Amino acid sequence: MPALAEILSTKPTRLPPRISDRPICTICADSMVAAEASAFLSDNVISYLWTCDNCGYGFVTKHSTKIVCN
Repeated sequence: MPALAEILSTKPTRLPPRISDRPICTICADSMVAAEASAFLSDNVISYLWTCDNCGYGFVTKHSTKIVCN
């Protein structure tokens, strides 16, 4: 089954932990557990490739990491 891909915004919505951490497929509403692949784009940005096991829909998310120095 062919997969479609698009880049989605990752502006955080504050839901209880673990609920907001799992992406939901916008096609079939299935929740996803693990990214298929990841890549470091710059010093503080990580990109994740997600593919729905149920329908094959794919998308990419980008997350910024914060470094805390004490």
